[in-house]
Amino acid sequence: MQLRFDEQQTEHEMLMQFIEKDCRVNTKEIIEYPPVALSYGEKLLKSKKGDLLLPIPIGTYGNLSVVSAPPKTKKTFFISLLASVYLSDRNIYGGNIKGHRGKGHLVHFDTEQGLWHCQKVFKRVYDMNSKIDSNVYHTFGLRTVGYKHRIQFIEHYLSKKIKEPSLVIIDGIADLVSDVNDLQQSNACVQKLMEWSTKYNCHIINVIHNNFGTSKMTGHLGSMLEKKVESHIELEANTVNKEWVTVKCKRSRGYAFETFSFTVNELGIPSVVNNFYDPLKRYD
Repeated sequence: MQLRFDEQQTEHEMLMQFIEKDCRVNTKEIIEYPPVALSYGEKLLKSKKGDLLLPIPIGTYGNLSVVSAPPKTKKTFFISLLASVYLSDRNIYGGNIKGHRGKGHLVHFDTEQGLWHCQKVFKRVYDMNSKIDSNVYHTFGLRTVGYKHRIQFIEHYLSKKIKEPSLVIIDGIADLVSDVNDLQQSNACVQKLMEWSTKYNCHIINVIHNNFGTSKMTGHLGSMLEKKVESHIELEANTVNKEWVTVKCKRSRGYAFETFSFTVNELGIPSVVNNFYDPLKRYD
C-alpha cells in the first residue's frame, strides 16, 4: 500500500512539474501576437518601426470564436461564406473578409442537419470557388452520433487523421453536450475546445443559438463560451433591408472589426453587401 501511495505521489509531482514548466509565462520573453486566421479589413498602427497596416482579426490561430444568432438567421450561410473565403484567401463574395490559411486544412463539422442538407452546405463552399482543393476541406455530418462520441471523434480526427488542422468549424456546439445547462458538461466541453486550439494551434469557430427573444447565448454552455472566446460574432436581422443579415463583433480581445451585412441570392449563395453599416442600430 505504501509503495502504491509513493507511486501516486511521484506521478502527481511529475504532473505538477510538467504544468509548471509548460504554463510559466516569462515576462521578458518576446511573444509575437498570434497569427491571424480570418480578418475583416485593416488597421493602421504606428510603432517605433514605422506605420504598420495590419489585418483586423475575426479570429487568430490558437484561439476560439463563437457565432451566435436566433434560429433561422442564416448562421449556416455565414459559416459557408467564412469557409469559402478561408479556403480561397479571398473571393468576390467575401468583400473585405480575408483568409490567412497558408498550407493548413479546414475541418467542418455539422451536428444538426441530415446528410442531404449537410452535403448542400458543404457543396455551397465549392460553388463559391470551384478551385478549392478538396484535400484540404474535410466535411462531416455528426447528427446521428451521440454527444460523447462526437467529442471523441473530433479529437480522433484532429489528432490522427490530419497533419495541420488550421481552422475547425463546429456548427452546433450545443450538440457536444446532453444539456446546455449542465455546468459540468459545459465546462468540460469548453475546456476541450481550448485544449484543441492550443495543441493544434488552430482557430475553432463555434456556432450556437441565442435564447429566444434575447441576445444571450443559450445555457451555461453559452455563458462559458462568452468568457473564453477571443471574439463573439453576432448575427441579427437588418433594420433597413429584411433580405440582409447584419454581422457585428459583439466582443473582442483585440480590435473589433467593423459591422457589415450579407445577403443570400436566389441560388443560395451568400455575399457581403458593400460593407454596409446599419445606421438604425447601436454598436456598443
